[in-house]
Amino acid sequence: MGFDQYHEPPEELTQKVRTFARMITSLIEEAEAIGWYEQRMSVEKDPQARAIMKNAQGEEFKHFGMDLEFLLRQKKDWRAELKEILFTTGDIVKAGERGEKKVD
Repeated sequence: MGFDQYHEPPEELTQKVRTFARMITSLIEEAEAIGWYEQRMSVEKDPQARAIMKNAQGEEFKHFGMDLEFLLRQKKDWRAELKEILFTTGDIVKAGERGEKKVD
């Protein structure tokens, strides 16, 4: 397995930055897996197989959430911005703009 999540020499990065990079990579991998399961379920004819895939997708979604929470605990500005967007109603773009203003 490659370690292409680093764009700078890993030995020059702090442990905190390397952990952060790992968690970003994990978040990406979980998002990809969620998408792959979505595609598989859309074409799977066998109800039992589809149910197993749905269960597996739920695990990936849980891991995605845990990765995101870890990252947001590291970046307080991100948390402040996303509080304006996530779990709200209304126009998502406007919520994002409000979040940006809150951080500025």
